[in-house]
Amino acid sequence: MYVCLCKGVNDRAIRDAVEEGARSWREVRERTGCATQCGKCAGTGKGIMREAISEEMAMAAQDLAYAV
Repeated sequence: MYVCLCKGVNDRAIRDAVEEGARSWREVRERTGCATQCGKCAGTGKGIMREAISEEMAMAAQDLAYAV
């Protein structure tokens, strides 16, 4: 799904930025260009970023559960 029409950023690009290590909205914006023009997509972009970070943390926690 397209999140930022101005820059052509989709949700996958935001999730990829998180997978590559972005942990703040500033880092995601710098890597994707999302919300750097009109800014109307910032709320949606932040929501997708938070969801992606939560998923990353949940997967990391599962990995730790088996590391004995």
